[in-house]
Amino acid sequence: MALSGLDIFKKLPKTNCKKCNFPTCLAFAMQVAAGKVEISSCPDVSPDVVAQIAEATAPPIRPITIGTGDNALKIGEETVMFRHDKRFEHQPGIGLLLTDEMSDETLNKHIEQFKTAAFERVGVMMRAEILAIKSVTKDVERFKAVVKRAMDETQGLLILMSDSPDILKAGLSICSERKPLICGVNADNLAEIAQLAKEYNCPVVAKGVGIDEIADLTNKLSSAGVKDIVLYPVSTSMKDRFEQETMIRRLPLKKTFRPLGFPTIIFPSDFTADKDEEMLIAATFVARYSGIIILSTLEPHYTYPLFCLRMNIYTDPQRPMTMEEKVYEFNNPDQNAPILVTTNFSLTYFLVSGEIESSRKPVWLAIQNTEGLSVLTAWSAGKFNAESIAKFIKNSGIMEKVSHRNVVIPGYVAELSGDLEEELGAGWKVTVGPREAPSLPGFLKQWQA
Repeated sequence: MALSGLDIFKKLPKTNCKKCNFPTCLAFAMQVAAGKVEISSCPDVSPDVVAQIAEATAPPIRPITIGTGDNALKIGEETVMFRHDKRFEHQPGIGLLLTDEMSDETLNKHIEQFKTAAFERVGVMMRAEILAIKSVTKDVERFKAVVKRAMDETQGLLILMSDSPDILKAGLSICSERKPLICGVNADNLAEIAQLAKEYNCPVVAKGVGIDEIADLTNKLSSAGVKDIVLYPVSTSMKDRFEQETMIRRLPLKKTFRPLGFPTIIFPSDFTADKDEEMLIAATFVARYSGIIILSTLEPHYTYPLFCLRMNIYTDPQRPMTMEEKVYEFNNPDQNAPILVTTNFSLTYFLVSGEIESSRKPVWLAIQNTEGLSVLTAWSAGKFNAESIAKFIKNSGIMEKVSHRNVVIPGYVAELSGDLEEELGAGWKVTVGPREAPSLPGFLKQWQA
């Protein structure tokens, strides 16, 4: 059962020393209870109390990190069943399956797919992060060769897949520096693979039929000293897997059932050989609730919608996505190109920039920081007004790049035009642009400074 702020406060020294950067021990305790700060931030609390509180306040689904450094992927740590309750914490990793029975030509094709499967949307780069390498031939040298290619030719995170400890150890000898995920723990090889996990400090995948077998495996792994675990329920149908995913999320959250308090991995190709169906299954488990999704292809027409879905679901609804405040260039603008100004709400930028690009007209797009608010919301909140726009334009450096003094504002804030001309000063003209982004191409064709 989770501890309240008062429960944690009772275990603290109560000296109000402020070493934790909070004014009182009670304020610190409340932040610990809310999950916003670690109990270890208090330098005077005893190790026993740290252990007790850390265990009691740990997220019901353990966070697992695959890889190291800037490329590391964190999954798990979820606290809600539904996104609208709060938010989902960590988006699932998406990866590509390689096997050691693939020909060199097929491997070339798949590795190239992995390297090029990247798309930019609203200023965010969407891409696959993981290469899962599966031993099918049981040939140690062939498996090592595929692992080495993945290491040499990509920066991807790695999953090593085999039920043979010897094959896994051979792969780890090549790629242990990337802290791969070891996939293959079952009732027969648990002791040996648990030893590999501890030796190489890598997370493992517990693979079993049904959640009872999975729970038994995680209990044994925990007893063996392996704490970082990913779950792989083996199912005969998508329906069964969907039910298992729901139970694996629900039992830790609602019943504090620790043996299932780990993220999961899914291979949609387990259920179908049809690529269209595979992507539909993958989309289902992006939403509910897999931590890692490994695909058999990363062809762009499949992956782009999947990446967009992942971004949409895992964007924090309480924190608007924003763009950097600056002047963006489209279609090679020159000194005669118009200056359009709008807010830094990423959806606004995405819609406006798409229409500008399709118009093929050169444009300077000035994006003002409005804390991620849309045009009307920012205007009503006083964050997108004549004074703030004028200040941004004057400080942006755009005046040195154009020969005219004309700025275009969104049609929804047309009433700002007179005040903005006064704020910008003599010689400036404010043009009222369209209300909706789809009208921009026609407007730009007719625009004159």
